[in-house]
This record gives sequence, C-alpha cells and structure tokens, in this order.
Amino acid sequence: MALTPRPTPGHLNYWRAGLSSVPEEVWRHHDCEVLILADNRLTRLPSGLGRLRRLHTLDLGHNALTELPEEIGSLAAGLTRFLYVHDNRLTALPDALCRLDRLGYLNAGDNPLGRLPEGIGAMAGLVELRVQRAGLAALPESVGRLRGLRELWLGGNALTGLPDGVAGLGALRELELRDNALPHVPGALRGLPLLRRLDLRGNRIDALPSWIDGLPSLEKLDLRWNAVDDAAAPVRALRERGCVVLT
Repeated sequence: MALTPRPTPGHLNYWRAGLSSVPEEVWRHHDCEVLILADNRLTRLPSGLGRLRRLHTLDLGHNALTELPEEIGSLAAGLTRFLYVHDNRLTALPDALCRLDRLGYLNAGDNPLGRLPEGIGAMAGLVELRVQRAGLAALPESVGRLRGLRELWLGGNALTGLPDGVAGLGALRELELRDNALPHVPGALRGLPLLRRLDLRGNRIDALPSWIDGLPSLEKLDLRWNAVDDAAAPVRALRERGCVVLT
C-alpha cells in the first residue's frame, strides 16, 4: 500500500494507511498544519512530533498508542483547533498536554485513563472536552478553570459526583453524564446560567433537587434509566416552563 498522503497543501493524511510506525518523511514537513494518522496500528509516537510547530489539527484516534510523548507540549503555539487521541490504549495523559492552552477541542475518550491531569485547568482555550469511557472515578478540581468550555462529555465513567469547581464553568451549554454512578444531581451545576442540555441517563438518581428549575437556560433534561418519579414537582415545574424532561 502506498504511504503517500493525499496531496492537499499543509495537510498530511495517512488515514487507514496500515501504518505500524509513522513515516520518517512526516517530520520533514515543518509547514504541516493538519496531520491525520487515525485508524492505523501505531503503538508509539517519536519525539519528532515536537518539530511540527505549525500543526493546528492532529488526529491520532483509533490506534494502539500506550502513551503520548512529552514533546506534545511543544505544539502549544500552533495546536489551536483539534486533538483526537480517542480509542487508543492510553493509561495517562502527560502533564505536558496541559501546556496546550490554546487548543479548542480535545477528545481523549475510550482510553483506560483512570484520571485526568491535575493541571487540566490550564487548557484555557478548550471549548469542547470529551472523555467518555475512560475509567474516571473523579475529576480534578482545576476543571472548573475551563471558563470557555461549552461542551463536556463524561459518559460511561464511574463518577459519583463532580468537584465544586464545576460551578465555575459559566459558559457550559451541554453536559453529558450518562452511565455513571451519580446518586443525585451534582450541586455544582446549580450556578450554570447557560446550561441547555443535561444528560443524566443511567445513573442512580431517585429525586431531583428543588433548585433545578432555577437553571434559566435548561431546554432538555434526560433522566431515563434512573428512578425519578415522572410526576415529581421539579419535573412538572420544568415541563411547565417548556423544558423537555425524559424519564
């Protein structure tokens, strides 16, 4: 199979190229802005990744990577749009990742991470963060410093609560918490003025707090596969004001 990427200026596309290692020619493209290495058999990335200072999009999804090189932090100035590392075998995200303070989108789901870096709050540019099915039992308190975050996807983990710092996510529009182990709606959500969609499917919730009707922007609340009474007063109040509530 030919390893020559599709001839798009500034783009190197090796999607489904059957690679078990990154071609050496990649590291010579210092002007590369988009590098796609998804759906291969990669188990490691060379430190040469740090040379691609103009990258704004990096897709490493659907491989067999067990770690990311510390050099990924060297991409901070350019990596501003998308970073996909989902569906690999990562057991941790390096602290160097937190230097990507201009990155807008990060998908690290479907990895056996167990936790997120304590310094993730330094990734101030994040607008969307996806960490589904990553074995998370808790979130670091610093996640509340992601002031520009609009979407947070945390489904399929083992969360029993959220840190108080989540109350600082004032720009959050969508929060996905399905298939966790939440015994109640986290109180940290009480002060989120722009939250529109809240997905709590498949948790252990049997009642709603009275304050939930005070979320001014809430348009959809999904409570399926919980034990919440469909006729409960908070459910009725939300529906009366036009919020879609699924039980």
